[in-house]
Amino acid sequence: MKHVYIETYGCQMNVADTELMLGVLGREGYGATDDPAEADVLLVNTCAVRDNAEQRVVGRMGELKRHKRPGVVLGVVGCMAQRLGTTLLEQAPHVDLVIGPDGYRALPELIHGAVGGERTADVEFRAWEHYEDVPQVRGERVGAFVTVQRGCDYRCTFCIVPMTRGRERSRTLDDVVTEVRRLAAEGTSEVTLLGQTVNSYHDGAHDFADLLRAVGAVEGVRRLRFTSPYPNDFTPRVLEAMAEVPAVCEHVHLPVQSGSSRVLKRMGRRYTREQYLECVDRLRAAVPALAITTDIIVGFPGETDADFAETDSLVRAVAFDDAYTFRYSPREGTGAPKLPGQVPDEAAAERLERLIATVRAVARRRNAALVGTTHEVLVEKVARRGGLLQTRTRTNKVVLVDGPTEWIGAYRTVRLTGTTGSTFTGVPASTGRELAIVG
Repeated sequence: MKHVYIETYGCQMNVADTELMLGVLGREGYGATDDPAEADVLLVNTCAVRDNAEQRVVGRMGELKRHKRPGVVLGVVGCMAQRLGTTLLEQAPHVDLVIGPDGYRALPELIHGAVGGERTADVEFRAWEHYEDVPQVRGERVGAFVTVQRGCDYRCTFCIVPMTRGRERSRTLDDVVTEVRRLAAEGTSEVTLLGQTVNSYHDGAHDFADLLRAVGAVEGVRRLRFTSPYPNDFTPRVLEAMAEVPAVCEHVHLPVQSGSSRVLKRMGRRYTREQYLECVDRLRAAVPALAITTDIIVGFPGETDADFAETDSLVRAVAFDDAYTFRYSPREGTGAPKLPGQVPDEAAAERLERLIATVRAVARRRNAALVGTTHEVLVEKVARRGGLLQTRTRTNKVVLVDGPTEWIGAYRTVRLTGTTGSTFTGVPASTGRELAIVG
């Protein structure tokens, strides 16, 4: 058997794309390996959202080239590959293939050519490509990612995604439901729907509300998640579906990016601070137990101390359960690097440090209030520390529990016994047996 080694960087969409590539190559007799030394094909599935992600990949490609021997192919795939194209072949002579997200179907043919000495870049956008006939080779997660939408039509001035994944297009509802039924028949009970602006999903006849209801009705689907939505696309129909479909989990990751309307306008976001807060209110009215997480960028061009103060105050006003926080990273091909008022690195770093402190303080208070409450959890895997099991609530809280590995993939009811501010510890609700807090 031939072997393929794939390293994956970036978002859940990239994880799903790796599973697609394993499916494409699996049909040609390739098996996956975790050891690059035994691989016939080495692929790095890349992210282009921030410059430091690309620099990590460049360094990693230099490390992986030591595993090249006659007949071994080294390739860069994904968003960074799409962005750089043939330039990457020129800059990295040890790279044989550069393939964008719409080119994975041709992997076997391109690998064959590379073995014969051909160096190729395939970064053509294919608006029709949804890989419907490709059986994904999923990892050992208890849940499954299901891509329902590819590309993005929003043109945020900081974001490279429209240039790396093309225009927005949605799979048909029937195709998505068929895939979910197959997963459920194989024992998968938690499904996460993926899209760049997933709640703008529309296949020409059905919107995201229809999709939630259809997937949530599949027998065997006990939990339904989605990421990442856009604030403007939470229509009354979508809110009603979230409230009425029992499988839809009480968690939304709702990127805000900034708490300042002035900065949001410069970012090309299509809402104001007030409209975002209104969206949060409507979500919590529809789903009262909802947990909300977010993405925030600091140091965006033109951001003043007053703008940052508005971001800090929005975090407190919304009381996010958690946030992914970043310093602005210029991306060639986007509009933001051309904007006046570039923020010095020192100021951006100081703002990021303050924002992280606020996010952690807010999350700690919210989580401390949950200690002593009881929740259904899905047991995901063995935790990295402490010999415990990692589990997750419907609200996306991670709970560490003592129990046998046979519980993995099963649901349990636990009582939360402590928190470090982010991770919880818990005990099966029926035992009352206490655990020490694990950081």
